[in-house]
Amino acid sequence: MANLVYSNLEEVGRCISEAAPRHYIIKIMSFSLLAKTGIDKYESGEFEAGGYKWKLVLYPHGNKSRNVKEHLSLYLVFADVASLIRLDSEVHAVFRFFLLDQTKDNYLVVHDAAGKERPFHRSMHQWGFDQLIPIRSFNDVGNGYLLDDSCVFGAEVFVTKEMSSGKGECLSMIKDALSSKHVWKIENFSNLDSEYNESQQFFAANHKWKIHLFPRGRRHELGTHISMYLALADSATLLDGSKIFAEFTLRVLDQQQSRHIAGKVSHWFSSSSQESGFENFVSLAYFYHASSGCLVKDICMVEAEVTVHAVSNTL
Repeated sequence: MANLVYSNLEEVGRCISEAAPRHYIIKIMSFSLLAKTGIDKYESGEFEAGGYKWKLVLYPHGNKSRNVKEHLSLYLVFADVASLIRLDSEVHAVFRFFLLDQTKDNYLVVHDAAGKERPFHRSMHQWGFDQLIPIRSFNDVGNGYLLDDSCVFGAEVFVTKEMSSGKGECLSMIKDALSSKHVWKIENFSNLDSEYNESQQFFAANHKWKIHLFPRGRRHELGTHISMYLALADSATLLDGSKIFAEFTLRVLDQQQSRHIAGKVSHWFSSSSQESGFENFVSLAYFYHASSGCLVKDICMVEAEVTVHAVSNTL
C-alpha cells in the first residue's frame, strides 16, 4: 500500500475546485454512526475511469493497520486485480480526491503535488493518502465538510499509461543428465490391426513418455516400413511456451544375436510438437525375415532410451 503523507507538503498538494469530481462521489449520511457501529473501513462500489474499474476505500478514523491517528485515510484501489495478474500488465494513473465544502459549495482537492502518475500492478494495486485530512479539521463545522452529520467525498482518475510485461523464458540445462530405458514387449505382433499402437507410459526426468509404433508404416512409408516415434505423454500439462530438449534412441531388439536396429535423434518436445522419430525405422521385409531376430514367436521387443538435457519454461 502506498503512503502519501498528508503533512508532507512537498508530496501532497491541496487546492480548491468549483467543479464536481468527474468519476465518482460517495455521500455519507449520519457519518458519526460509522464509529458507533464499529465500521472502521468503508469500501465503495466499483466505478469506471479510463477503461478500468476502480474502488475507493475510506478509513473514517484513520488506517489503524498503518498506525494512522487523528486523520481520515482514503485510497484508490484497482478493482480488477485478477486481470492485472492474468495479463501481467501495469496501469499508470494520476488521481485526485475531493471533499465537498457544503457551505461554500466548492471542493477541497487533495492530490500529488507534482502530478506524479502511480503504477497499479499485481503487487501494488492500491495508492492513496494515509493522512487525507485531520479529523479535527474535518469535524469543524466552520470548514463545511461535515454538516448535519453528512459529507461528500469524490475522486477523479486519469489513466496515463498502459504497459504489458515483456515475454521471457528460462532455459535450465541439466548437468549429468541420466538416461531412462523402457522395454516394450509386443505379443501377437502379426495380429495387430490398429493403425498404430502405443506403449504404457514411462518416466524420464519427471516427464511421462510413450512409444508410438505403426506396424504397417506411416505416410510415405505406408506398406514398406515400420514407423516408430517417441511421444511426450503429458504435454497437456506444459505451460504455453514451455519445451523439453531430449536425446533419445529407439530400438527393435534382435532377440537372437543382439544385432539391434537403432535410431538416435534429438528433439525439442512441446505442446505443439509432441512426438519425434522415424517413418522408415525398419523395412517390413527385413523385420519379418527369420534371420533378423526382430520377431520371434510373434513377439517383438522395442526399447526407448531417453535423456532429457534441458527444459525451457516461460517467465
